[in-house]
Formats: sequence, C-alpha cells, structure tokens
Amino acid sequence: MDTKKKINILDHLKEKKVKRFGLFFVVAFIFLIFSKLSNDYKQTVNLKVNLINTDDEILLKNDSANYIQAYVEAKGITLMPLIFNAYKSFDVNAKSDVALKSDYFIFDVQKHKYLIEDQLGNSFELISLMPDTLLIPYAKRASKLVPIKLKKKINYAVGYDIKGDYKLDVDSVKIVGSASEVNKINAITTEELSLNNVNSAINTTVRLDASGYNNIEIFPKEAVVSGTVKRFTEGTVEVSIAIINQPQNITINYFPKTVSVAYYVDLESYNAVKALDFVVECDYADLDDNQTYLIPKIVKKPDFVKHVNIKQKRIDFIKL
Repeated sequence: MDTKKKINILDHLKEKKVKRFGLFFVVAFIFLIFSKLSNDYKQTVNLKVNLINTDDEILLKNDSANYIQAYVEAKGITLMPLIFNAYKSFDVNAKSDVALKSDYFIFDVQKHKYLIEDQLGNSFELISLMPDTLLIPYAKRASKLVPIKLKKKINYAVGYDIKGDYKLDVDSVKIVGSASEVNKINAITTEELSLNNVNSAINTTVRLDASGYNNIEIFPKEAVVSGTVKRFTEGTVEVSIAIINQPQNITINYFPKTVSVAYYVDLESYNAVKALDFVVECDYADLDDNQTYLIPKIVKKPDFVKHVNIKQKRIDFIKL
C-alpha cells in the first residue's frame, strides 16, 4: 500500500514539472516573439497609388501598374500587418500632385517623397523609392449635362396639395460614358417617388435612374426633392368672356356673357384671388361650318392657383 502511494506522489510531481516546463516554454516563446517584433527590420513595401480628385470623365487604365516600391526600416510589429496585405495605399491628388498629359498622369515620385513619408507615418523610415517617376495611363470618356425629370406618384391627404412646384436641389446632372451612349440621352429620370396621404412639407432624397443605359455613370447619383404642402380649398369667380378673331363684317350676340371659373388655391392665398386675374376667350376662328356655339378657354390665371375649370363648356351665339 505504501509503495502505491509513493508511486502516485512521484507521478503527481512529474506531472507538475511537465506543466511548469510547458508554462515556462509558452512564456519564453511570447517573450521571444515580442523581442523579435521590437527589433528593427528593413523591407520593401508595395505602395498602391490611389489617385483622388480626378474629373468624372477620367477612367484609369492598367490599375496593376500603379505601384511604387518603397524600401523602409520599421519595427517588426509595424511590418507585421503586411504579412496579410500585399500593399499599402496612399493618396495622390490629381489636381495638385501630378502633371497631366493627353494619355497619362505623371507622378514625380522623388519630388513627392515627403507626401509618401507623411502618409506612411512616423513608424516607418523611408530609405529609397522606385521608380523615380510613375506614369499612370487613363482614357477620357464623353460627357454632357442633361436635365433631371422627376418621376412621382404622390397622393395628398384630403384638403392638402403642393403649393408651387416640386424643387430639386440640382437641376441637371453630368452623364459620362461612351460618346455613342451619351449622345442618345437628353434627360435623366429619377426613380419613382411614391408617397401617400401627404399633409406636410416634402423633403426627401431620390436616386437617379440610369438602368436603361449601357455603361453610363451619373454625377451626382441622387437629388433632394422638396415641396411646400398647404391646406387647399375651392373657390369660384365670374369672369367676362372676350371674343377674339371675329370678322369685322360679322356681328353676333352670345350668351352667357360671363362664365363661372372654379379653381383650387391654398387657404393663405384665397383672399388674393380676383376675377380680373383670369382671362377667358372664345376664338371665332375655331368655328366649324354651321357651328352655333363657341368654346371658352382660360388663357390667363394666377400662378398660385391650380385645377382651373370652366363650368360652362359652350357659349351659344347667333349672327345678327
């Protein structure tokens, strides 16, 4: 029995020694890693040129060639992310950092060494750069400005309507693409704006729809739609009729002499509507042979009223 106890004790001690050794090994390995990561190393880093602020028409070619090789010195912990990423990106401003030729941008690498150092940061010491000059090829696409057409399906709550017109924060957009496609386009329509039971001001963003065109880009790609929504009411006024294009040798008598004009107006403007703001005309030249009535038409109305309608659709007359 004592012998078995001694054996168990020895096994337990051996197991503890193994665990201690394993723990010591792990701690030593961690210290080794940190020691290595805190050392300085020299390494070549691929820098990918990201050209910013280019014109919308510019299409960069051969993106795989837009790299600079930077020979740097840095701590191991700084270089470690490059194990997982093949390159680091840095921005080059097309408006100020490059020279523009007809088919390519010229980036003077040595002249802009400071730019690369700034974006790499203080953790890197830049030793050398290759090549001295980088050529970035591009193609220029066709472009033109076209107006925006709002596609909408808006239903208002009872007694409400839009006052004035819908407004877009941009009235035109730039379309960019092949010349053959660009020349076909005279306007760009928005995606449908669908609203129901509207009783307050409209202010929302809609995307522009280029789905019907091949390889066309739009700048900007969306627009803000706004509109003033007010309470509306219906009103009527009696307006005198004017006969135009009546031959001088013909005299007629017509009835009625006035017509009732119904209109829709916001409550705030209701009292501003006057009969003299409307002009109703009957054009004698529009008469067909043997026709004994004239058709009244509204040729003038206030800009702020809508849904104008003449209740009398015909004006009877006789020749004297």
